[in-house]
Amino acid sequence: MKHYRVWHRTAYAYSKPVQDSVGLFHLVPRSLGWQQVTASDVTVSPQPGDMSVSVDYFGNSSTYFHLTDSHAELSIEASSDVRVDVPVYDPEALARPWEDARPLEHPELAHAWHATEYALESARARHDPAATAYAAESLTPGRPIGEAVTDLMQRIHRDFAYDKTATTVTSTVADAMRKRAGVCQDFAHVALAALRAHGVAARYVSGYLATQPPPGKQRVFGADASHAWLAVWLPGTDQWLAIDPTNDQWANDRYVTVAWGRDYGDVSPVKGIIFTKAKKSTLRVQVDVAPVD
Repeated sequence: MKHYRVWHRTAYAYSKPVQDSVGLFHLVPRSLGWQQVTASDVTVSPQPGDMSVSVDYFGNSSTYFHLTDSHAELSIEASSDVRVDVPVYDPEALARPWEDARPLEHPELAHAWHATEYALESARARHDPAATAYAAESLTPGRPIGEAVTDLMQRIHRDFAYDKTATTVTSTVADAMRKRAGVCQDFAHVALAALRAHGVAARYVSGYLATQPPPGKQRVFGADASHAWLAVWLPGTDQWLAIDPTNDQWANDRYVTVAWGRDYGDVSPVKGIIFTKAKKSTLRVQVDVAPVD
């Protein structure tokens, strides 16, 4: 089991004062069978007049805040201590044919009811003919679910270029398929749309990936970033196989899970609405995932 201290800071600066700000954030990691959150803290500056922590529909920690004091800057800073182990999966479930991972067609299977909504199209993972056809090459008849989704993961990693300039936060699955490029969010959405078009249940996962500095270099504080991957339902179980097309690997003890949902829209780290006459604003995000000896 590995121990990490995760720090995430989001800072906004506005060209004119903001009179009212309402926000929602998902920044506290989940407590899971393979992940223990031993400490967590989130601060908002300036201090909101109203702030409440709850658990959302998907079981994620969700914090709402409302700031009514005039402000030209806003910062949200989260820190957590997390211990992560390598997830262990049922080998029999991994070997079942991928067709069994379609909860709408197999409602009799255990936990199918919980997986059903993740087999449906969502706003940011729309079915796309190109993505549907792309997945069909991996989803051959009777192929084991573990083997099929791993093959899809490997193909996306091979066929799509990681390019921060290719897409934006509003880009669609069709955009990523056409450009064959994007970032982790795009690759997760492509895989989700591709699998769901065939009835397979899969969910979007947001979190962090602990990185290593180049040989001979020291860690640079705040140089990490949020990450996104997906998890596919293993039929007849409450287990979800977490795969990362960006890095061509199953999620392991370097992955810190924060939240999951149907797509990015359900689990964005920070979102909100402001009331201001400002024409310009700047955003700076810093993330640090530091191993603890």
